[in-house]
Amino acid sequence: MSESLTERIPLRGEVRLNEPLSRHTTWRVGGPAARFYRPADAEDLAVFLRGLDTQEPLLWLGLGSNLLVDDAGFAGTVIQTQGCLNEMVRIGPERLRVQAGVASAKAARYAVRQGLAGIEFLAGIPGTIGGALAMNAGAWSGETWDFVSRVKTIDRSGQMREREPQDFKVGYRSVQGPPGEWFLSAELRLVPGDPEVGANWIKELLAQRAATQPTGSANCGSVFRNPPGDRAARLIDSAGLKGFSIGGALVSQKHANFIINGGKASAADILALIEHVQDVVEQHHGIRLVPEVHRVGGEQL
Repeated sequence: MSESLTERIPLRGEVRLNEPLSRHTTWRVGGPAARFYRPADAEDLAVFLRGLDTQEPLLWLGLGSNLLVDDAGFAGTVIQTQGCLNEMVRIGPERLRVQAGVASAKAARYAVRQGLAGIEFLAGIPGTIGGALAMNAGAWSGETWDFVSRVKTIDRSGQMREREPQDFKVGYRSVQGPPGEWFLSAELRLVPGDPEVGANWIKELLAQRAATQPTGSANCGSVFRNPPGDRAARLIDSAGLKGFSIGGALVSQKHANFIINGGKASAADILALIEHVQDVVEQHHGIRLVPEVHRVGGEQL
């Protein structure tokens, strides 16, 4: 960090050195981050970013789902948004502004309480709004960007911008936007809804999720994207891989598109299992499954 900058405008957030990322990922694996920063708010984050070396590697972290951190850790700075960028506010009859660190499930429940409908599906997604924006998270026929009317971003110089959906190329579990910018918040356009109906729907979705997914085990969420016209879970199951394990990592018996940390898995175990599943499914079905998981460190999947 630049001493002159931080002396002039002191940081208000929390800095940790060599912070184990296994404490902050839902797979409960990952080595240490060289630097870990939890900002006080968006303005504090801007000050922090302006003080970083322009070549410093950055990793943005919400709830730590959909993420596989190498056992060697991350030789850069991790910025945690969860618990910090957590404002939700109604800004119009059918609009909400939600910051990137808000848990997706919390945003879904807030919308329902406000008498707004559309994003109930987010209650079943184990991540933050920032992560949902970054990958166009979806479930039960709903996708995040179907409801986005505007976003606010920040770049590594600390500059904030308002951007429209047309500034992004959005697809299935894929979002491409201006390089070097990260999401701070989103304005969501919803429709009027009955709070009781919405709350009941969320209960049904969560009950279905608990019945079909290993929600009580350490996992990252769905590991692979569904290929066109098929489901990754069906392909993995029909290849006989349910329950298959490498080290402490195993394919869930409950839902084949989930890999579980049985308690002592390493990131290397999980990566080896991901690659094994890809190989076996390709041998059986001629389809190479594409991971949804974002890998930090090592070669990309």
